[in-house]
This record gives sequence, structure tokens and C-alpha cells, in this order.
Amino acid sequence: MTLIYGQLVIGPPGSGKTTYCNAMSKFLESIGRKVAVINIDPANENMEYVPAIDISELIKHEDVMTDFGLGPNGALVHCMEFLETNVQWLITRVLNLRDHYLIFDCPGQVELYTHHKSVSRIAEKLSQNLVRLCSVHLVDSHHCSDPGKYLSSLILCTTVMLQIGLPHVNIMTKFDEMKKFKDRLAFNIDFYTEVLDLNYLLEQLDEDLFIAKYKKLNKALVSIIEGYSLVSFIPLDVSNKALLLQVKNAVDKASGYVFGGNEPRDIQTLLACAVGAVNENEKMSTLDGYL
Repeated sequence: MTLIYGQLVIGPPGSGKTTYCNAMSKFLESIGRKVAVINIDPANENMEYVPAIDISELIKHEDVMTDFGLGPNGALVHCMEFLETNVQWLITRVLNLRDHYLIFDCPGQVELYTHHKSVSRIAEKLSQNLVRLCSVHLVDSHHCSDPGKYLSSLILCTTVMLQIGLPHVNIMTKFDEMKKFKDRLAFNIDFYTEVLDLNYLLEQLDEDLFIAKYKKLNKALVSIIEGYSLVSFIPLDVSNKALLLQVKNAVDKASGYVFGGNEPRDIQTLLACAVGAVNENEKMSTLDGYL
């Protein structure tokens, strides 16, 4: 049977998941890929795309809050558990999109990916039905302006990568907004995207009187991050086609689409002509243009 490829787009609230899904789907369609965006976030009220599948057809977030007296987060957990229980509803509809590339727009509650099992079990069920997903984890670039937030993002990414158990790509979003907080960046961009020597980050943390009292904890967290050595980020401004291309290439490689997809072998040449390839020597100068 033919494999179905796609992305599981996750990340904290406000990281730009829905915007990414819309921009990436349009970008892929512009290069000839047939794309279907699937919304499995029952609290998503501002979709910029028309979903091919929408979880609200199965369960509604507001109804769960009303019927069970739950808050927004509790209702999201219930909805994901309900989707897991009724995962065949999703699988049947996904298999009807066999000739499409899939992009799943997921809820923003991070506990669903760090502690709860429903999302990972849903992904596992899809995998058993020949759906090959890559988790795409979005993190707001604004977190680079605060060493404590940046460290939290690194811990979150490491935890999610271990919990979800899928091929994984971390994306640092909203690079077009970095000029607003460039004066608060302690290091060059590549320090944050490549996750370089975090001992320098510890020095920054020690300068904060509130955070400094957790010096031993911070050192332990940095040790965990460096011990696994899993996290790096691809920068993204959704209006920049060259950066969208970098993300697309990384996700296709991680998921195996480059080996099993239906695009022509010379598609990379066509893409380079269409959007302007960015080679490694030019990469950082292109990013520095955002500051």
C-alpha cells in the first residue's frame, strides 16, 4: 500500500501553529504538492485555512466545558482522550486523503505532549495505518530574549522529542519580529538556533537575582539538555520562501518523504530556481538581516 506522509504541528499557545499550517500548505501547493490540512485542535477558533478534516465534527470544546464543568485545559485533555477512543473516525477520513500530503494542526496545551499519552497514541495508530508523520515543534523566537524562557524552551523540546517518539524538527518562529527585542539578545542568532555551549547561558541566568537562587537546578537542566544533545532550531519567517524551503527540506528528510514521496527527482532544482536557494555560507548573513 502507498504510504501517506505528513506533519504533526505542535507547540505552545501563540507559537504560530495555525499560521504555519496555512503558510506551509500554500508553499507546498505552489510547488505542486497536493496538501490537506487537518485540524485536531477543538479550541481552534481562528483557522486561516479550510480544513479537510475538523475535530469539531466529532467533538466540540465548548460543549465539553459546559457538559462536564471543565476549564479550557481540562476540556482539551478530554477531547484528545475522546479522539483517541474514537481514533478510527480519524483514520477512516485520513485514508480517504491517500493522495494528499497531510498537515495536522494540533492543540497548544504542552502537557498533551510532555505528560499525557493521547496524542502519541493517536500518532502511533496513524503510523500503523501507513501514515508517516514528522512532529514539527514550534517555539516563539521571543524566548531568546530571556535566558530563563530559552532554557524552558530547550527542556520542553527535549521532553516532547522523547515523549512523542516521532521523527522531529524544532522550528523557531516569528523571526520577522526579532528586531523588536534585538537589544535583549545576549548572543548571536546561531547560539540560539544551534544550541551552542550552554555554560554561557548559565552565566546569563546567574545575573538574574531571582533565577540565580536556582543555580544548581539550572546547571542540572543544562546537563540534561547537553546530555541528550537532541535540540536545535530551524529559523522561520513564514513570509520568507527561502526559510520555508529549509524547513520543508528538513521535515521531508526526517519523515522519509525524500525517499518515498511522489515528487520528481529534480524537484530541488526547480525549487532552487523558484525561491532562490540559500547555501550554508549565506545562511547566517540572511538571518542577521532580521536584526
